[in-house]
Amino acid sequence: MQPILSVFLCLHLLICSILPLPSLISNTKEVPATESSSAEVTITAPSAVLMEASTGTIIYEKDSHTRRPPASVTKIMTLLLIFEALEKGNITLTDTVTVSEHAASMGGSQVFLETGERQDVETMIKCISIASANDASVAMAEFISGSEEAFVAQMNKKAAALGMKDTTFINCCGLDTDNHLTSAHDIALMSRELTIHHPQIHDYCTIWMDTITHVTAKGSSEFGLTNTNKLIRQYEYATGLKTGSTSLAKFCLSATAKKDGMELIAVIMGAPTPKDRFSDAASLLNYGFSKCRIYTDKNQESLPDIPVKKGTTDTLPIEYHNEFQYLSCDDMDFSSIEKVLSLPDSVTAPVKKGDKIGEAVYRIGEKELGSTDIIAKKDMIQAVFADYMQKVLRFYFS
Repeated sequence: MQPILSVFLCLHLLICSILPLPSLISNTKEVPATESSSAEVTITAPSAVLMEASTGTIIYEKDSHTRRPPASVTKIMTLLLIFEALEKGNITLTDTVTVSEHAASMGGSQVFLETGERQDVETMIKCISIASANDASVAMAEFISGSEEAFVAQMNKKAAALGMKDTTFINCCGLDTDNHLTSAHDIALMSRELTIHHPQIHDYCTIWMDTITHVTAKGSSEFGLTNTNKLIRQYEYATGLKTGSTSLAKFCLSATAKKDGMELIAVIMGAPTPKDRFSDAASLLNYGFSKCRIYTDKNQESLPDIPVKKGTTDTLPIEYHNEFQYLSCDDMDFSSIEKVLSLPDSVTAPVKKGDKIGEAVYRIGEKELGSTDIIAKKDMIQAVFADYMQKVLRFYFS
């Protein structure tokens, strides 16, 4: 047994002398915002933003952080929380929602739900998305959180998590009330969150006309829904999203559109007329589609395994965390973009699946465009005495 023990002791001392690498976790670099030129597009509304959805890059902004009443554009956050509840399994599309007296009492845009009326969740989503129904919004808020007040608290919590620093929600439907305020910038943020993470919203907000059936003590009756977003019919590439108007807010809109694989979000606040909000949004969308292009690297190629120190195996499989996208609003030659892998010579166990191992950095000349993380494809636990002994025995007897 002496030769075996000698080999093991040498191997053990060698492994223990290796210092661990620095932390495997680091922050991802953000894609820089593109500077906008206000001279290239004219907007009548006092506040506006144009954002590219996949990268979150601001292409154009005008007085984008001034706090203004958002009217029914508020319902973007209401819909976001509804779809999050669906995703978590807290509710389903077929669940039955009973309308309270409070929900039925909502004024403004509504579908005239009656106290005690029952509708399923999917019908309520249609009422909110197509007809901007205040009564359906409040009914869903109460169904999810128990009360509108509790739901609004969740709206504000989500707004804070998204970095919506200009926003305070007081209700879930957008009726004018003191301090119910947001900004064009913040509307773009929550619009992006909804469309990127819950793209099924487009299945509802692109419906031009539909009907629901009221079943109450008075009997059964049909009620027509007509989309408040005229861009759905007027703009070729429109995919949604939400209108709003009150006496204080004037005419607001968050409009989404997709062309050649690029999705844009145009936010208009405080337009003087309905026609102005739609023409302003169309102008912004045309400006973005004509000026900008998206570079996409889907990062589907396989990567070499990384050597592992102090692990139960000698190598660790790695993969790209996600695809890389870059928004160019000039005449950048995408064929000149270079991808450089930045990886360590080895990693030291333990490593968790999803830990950052390195990154792929994208450059054009000396300019860095951004990066995407390279992560561990599986867990790698730290070897113990028995693992080292097994390695030594395999080596000796082989």
